[in-house]
Amino acid sequence: MLVEKPMAITVEDCEAMLEAANANKKLLFPIKQNRYNPPVAAVKEAIDKGILGKIYSLQLSCFWNRDAAYYANSWKGSKDLDGGTLFTQFSHFIDLLYWLNGDVNKAFAITNNYSHENIIEFEDTGVVALSFTNGSIATINYTVNSHAKNMEGSLTIFAEKGTVKIGGQYLNELEYQSIEGFKFENLPKGNIANNYGTYVGSMSNHDKVYENVIDVLQNGATMTTSAFDALKTVEIIKKIYDASKEL
Repeated sequence: MLVEKPMAITVEDCEAMLEAANANKKLLFPIKQNRYNPPVAAVKEAIDKGILGKIYSLQLSCFWNRDAAYYANSWKGSKDLDGGTLFTQFSHFIDLLYWLNGDVNKAFAITNNYSHENIIEFEDTGVVALSFTNGSIATINYTVNSHAKNMEGSLTIFAEKGTVKIGGQYLNELEYQSIEGFKFENLPKGNIANNYGTYVGSMSNHDKVYENVIDVLQNGATMTTSAFDALKTVEIIKKIYDASKEL
């Protein structure tokens, strides 16, 4: 069953769900639709094949707009039900850092609420530095203060054999590549972003999520995203918030 629940989830919640699923021989299907973005999937395959070589560093930019109307009369913006901007707006981006580059062992962060005072109970902007277990580092710059509309969702990877940037507003475009002896070509066009009328969300790949669920249940296929992957995303975000200092 697919459930997107408006609640600030904790590491302990994830561990309890995993334990319950294993004890009852059930499967949990996290929704991480950005893994299906064509440039994201192509870069993941290139990393797995060693085409980029050793990853040195990554830069993740998440520049979106969420105005007062978005948070009005809603669970959004509450620490108890929402949990923070990284959870509700950008957890799918954090998931890609883990999926492409592995686990995080240390985080440093500075956050602040610049334009949403008395509207949300946490930050609207943050700057993050991460170190990974594979020795690489990453920075994250994120905000929901992009004027009037979403500006950018991008990920740049600097590696031993190449540099590549996945950009656009939703990590949906291959913006730059310079790779030794290799070139991404003829990538399929991805789905459009989810449009909720007053704001736009991440990519509309939920059809592929459902297809994977059916394939797993009926044909024994591999889950695109495991429940353990979802746990790691929550752990990384918790490390960031635990390390954050407010201005």
